[in-house]
Formats: sequence, structure tokens, C-alpha cells
Amino acid sequence: MTEGPKISQAMIDAYDEYTHLSLDRRKFMEKLTLLAGSGAAAAAIAPLLAASGAQAAIVPETDDRLVAEDVTYPGANGEMRGYLVTPKDVAKPLGSVIVIHENRGLNAHIRDVARRMALEGFVALAPDFLSPQGGTPSDEDKAREMFSGLDMNATVANAEATRLWLTKRDGSNGKVGAVGFCWGGGLVNRFATKSQGLNAGVAYYGAQPPAEDVPAIKAPLMLHYGGLDERINAGIDAYRKALESNGKTFEIFVYDGVNHAFNNDTSSARYDKAAADLAWSRTVEFFRKNLG
Repeated sequence: MTEGPKISQAMIDAYDEYTHLSLDRRKFMEKLTLLAGSGAAAAAIAPLLAASGAQAAIVPETDDRLVAEDVTYPGANGEMRGYLVTPKDVAKPLGSVIVIHENRGLNAHIRDVARRMALEGFVALAPDFLSPQGGTPSDEDKAREMFSGLDMNATVANAEATRLWLTKRDGSNGKVGAVGFCWGGGLVNRFATKSQGLNAGVAYYGAQPPAEDVPAIKAPLMLHYGGLDERINAGIDAYRKALESNGKTFEIFVYDGVNHAFNNDTSSARYDKAAADLAWSRTVEFFRKNLG
């Protein structure tokens, strides 16, 4: 049986630099070629580092326990698009969860995560925060470029408009939480500093907000980090100190030996099932406690 190409931590770090910092694709491939030993090896490894749109969904789009639809609703200054998933045959009003995408936009993976959340007994809405720019394109590199054109204050305002829209829907119990991944985790942190009505926030490996904004946080927070994610983890101690000194309700979990994006099952090199399953169970329990 032939083994697949060996992927080192340095290769994963180079991919993180490419997708989040200053490395462009040509320089990334040059660096990966040096690390892999040849262009052919680099070409084989690159797709394993990236997220695969062909990866099978954990919850199929056709799952008959759910009602899923693409929706539009009012944003802060224009129309927002999103993917709304509700459980079928609900006997009582439900809490709602905003599912916030990575810096690839609203793709098939995040839609799948929204379906997973709905199966846990919540109304799940995955907004497309690239809506002001026409929506998420199919080209992930193009999507990543579009994020640099987003205004953070306007984006947070769209998150608040999303929360308000969910509170007013039939079948809502009025409570809304938010969970975000990577860029979305950073947005959850920022959103929590601005929204007086957010009932719970869960940030997966998200950039921390400015310490001076922490006193305004009202929502309880759960923060998940990958132990190998040096870039994001550099901000944990300052965030923890600000949360503690301001008497906030929060939990921080660092999962040893796993990478940034450990929850993303479409990225075979970085996904860690054990950490993802544990973080998910904690997240669901947290939302049940705060949104029930």
C-alpha cells in the first residue's frame, strides 16, 4: 500500500502564512517546493493543505429532518444573503445560532456546519458577509482577496442586523448566539464587544478584539484554540487577562497538538476529529445552556 506524501508542520505553517498573512500563491508554492523536495511533491501536497470542496458533507443537503433554504434579509445598509436551516416538526420556539464562515466566505463546508447545528435543535443561519460585495465567489483565492475590502464596523453592524432579524422570526425564542471559525471567530469576538443583545458567543481560533473593547462584552464566551496555532494563540493571554479583570463569563480551551482550522473536515492535513468532536460537544452544550 502506497503511503501519501508526508506533510510537515512547516508546510502547514506556510499554508497558514499564505491564506492569512503576506505570502502570495507563487511564493507559497516556491516555499512548499523547497520543503517538499520537488515541484511534483509540492503539487501533490498543496491540495491536502487546502480545503476540498469535493469533500462529502457530514449532513447531506437533502436530510429530511431539516428545512434548508437560501434567504435574503435586511442588513445594516443593504441586503444580506444567507443559508437558513431549521429543524422539522418543532413543538416549541427555538434559540438561534449565527454560523460565521472562514475567510473563504459562505461555502459548502459552512452550509454543512449550519445543518449540523440545526440538527442539535437550533435555528441556524449562515450569513454571507461578502454580500456587500456581491456575495461569495466560487474561487477561494478571489474570496480571500475580497475580505480585505470589508469594513469591520460595517461587518459588525451586519452581524447585529442578522441577530435582530432572527429574534423576530416566527418560532424564535428571542435568544441568539454566534459561532465563528477563523475569520468568523474573530468576528464573533468583535461582535461580542458591540452587541448588547447577543446571548452567547463561540470563537474557534479567532483573532482577539482590542483589550479596550472587552469591558463592553455582555455575552458569555467560549473560546477554542489549536495548540500549534502560534499566530492566533499569541493573543490569548492578553484576552484572558482583560476578560478576567472585567469580570466576564468565559471559558478557554486549547487543544494540544492540533492546528488552526482543526474543525474543518474538508482540510485533511489540518482537521483533527478528536479535537473537533470535543469542541463541538462543548459548543452545543454551551448553546443549550444559554439559548434554551
